[in-house]
Amino acid sequence: MQEETINIPRRDQEKTAGSISSFIDEKVKESQTSGVVIGLSGGLDSSTTAYLCAKTIKSDKILGIIMPTVTTPSKDIEDAIIVAEALGIEYEIIHVDDLIAPFTDLCIHTKDKGLDHRDIANANLKARIRMMILYYHANDLNRLVVGTGNRTELLVGYFTKYGDGGVDILPIGDLYKTEVRLLASQIGVPVEIIKKPPTAGLWAGQTDEEELGIKYEVLDRILYLMVDKNLDDNEIAQKLEIPLNEVLRIKIRINNSQHKLEPAQSPGLLE
Repeated sequence: MQEETINIPRRDQEKTAGSISSFIDEKVKESQTSGVVIGLSGGLDSSTTAYLCAKTIKSDKILGIIMPTVTTPSKDIEDAIIVAEALGIEYEIIHVDDLIAPFTDLCIHTKDKGLDHRDIANANLKARIRMMILYYHANDLNRLVVGTGNRTELLVGYFTKYGDGGVDILPIGDLYKTEVRLLASQIGVPVEIIKKPPTAGLWAGQTDEEELGIKYEVLDRILYLMVDKNLDDNEIAQKLEIPLNEVLRIKIRINNSQHKLEPAQSPGLLE
């Protein structure tokens, strides 16, 4: 078994940080906006993205918005504040529970289908309300909304369409989750944030890896071999010594999530 065929090649972290900084600077200038707005969750992705923005843009041109709900761990709020204060950027804390409340009994049509559908709807609602808060501030301040999604989660559709997927730019969108961790270490993100189990805080006790049903280290290797190296399913399973069904499960997730990454489609009558 050849190690280089399994592991994602190591990037030059300094060069990567520089390239992303140039990208952020270019997009702000192109849009003729005055800065950026970013949601601060206290997690790895948002913290890394905030550090990259601060590396590029003057601190007074960055607004971080912390948007907790009743299910948000207090540690995440504390870590988000630590990031904002370490970077010297303005931040606001906006609790979104009161904005979610009016929707609780709005839809009466799914009650007979059990709690799963309603739970998913409520979780996505949190992400979409956060998106609206970010864009309200961005529009008011003439700024861009900076997304915090990474390549792993984009590929498998682990984000809410028109929620955390509703952004103007994705600075770390080309990096797998494990690559984000390496970059975070390079640019000074606090170690406790890097090591913290990833969670979207959409319900009590939720963690990303538990919801995905797989560790990011394994998922990233599957995606790398499947998407970047274009290996067939059996070969991926053999190289990673994992069940074929696990590879196929991830492949199905990728295929089922394509609509999240594409603009809404029309019939094509003008072609």
